[in-house]
Amino acid sequence: MENPTSRTGRNAELRAWIAAERRELADLLDTLRADQWERPSLCAGWRVREVAAHMSLGFRLSLPATMGELARARGNLHRMTDRVARRDAAAHSTRELAAFLRDGAHHPWTPPIGGFPAALGHDTVHGLDITVALGLDRRVPEDRLRLLLGEIRPSGLRFFGADISGVRLCAEDLDWSYGSGSPVYGAAQDLLLLAFGRRLPGGRLRGEASSRFTTA
Repeated sequence: MENPTSRTGRNAELRAWIAAERRELADLLDTLRADQWERPSLCAGWRVREVAAHMSLGFRLSLPATMGELARARGNLHRMTDRVARRDAAAHSTRELAAFLRDGAHHPWTPPIGGFPAALGHDTVHGLDITVALGLDRRVPEDRLRLLLGEIRPSGLRFFGADISGVRLCAEDLDWSYGSGSPVYGAAQDLLLLAFGRRLPGGRLRGEASSRFTTA
């Protein structure tokens, strides 16, 4: 059984990482040009603007407001988040969207399942949706990245529609791999994106099966 004191300390560490991730991404958003905000992200159908709006949804909307939005989407979580992201992206300036993320750095929001590790994954992957799509060389700190890679489970792969059947993901910059089959090599944070169902720009992966996971 896990020691409650150890769990409390671990949660405090995770919350510190989440806050740091949000602040760092807010600082990066503040540096983007107007045209970069309008470019497609790795999150299918969303520009950088929609991704940034979505990232702060959990601590801008109250629980009753969120449930109301979900009811309007007939219980479909993906439909609800898409509609709200598009609405909020249109309603707020880029400066406001970055500020929402910075001001909510210490908000205790977590996704419905997965607790603080899932919240860290949410923020980290959406940040990569932006930076990788824009060709920005932002590196996720190794401690955060190792935790998220260790959280990969078949249930999560199914939820995000990530099909890595017959493939072994092999990090070139960390001692980490996952799955079995034909090796696909890449940076650890790029492989994390594959586990969240993303497709990457060409040239970021190596291996016979790598074309399954790229857009070009």
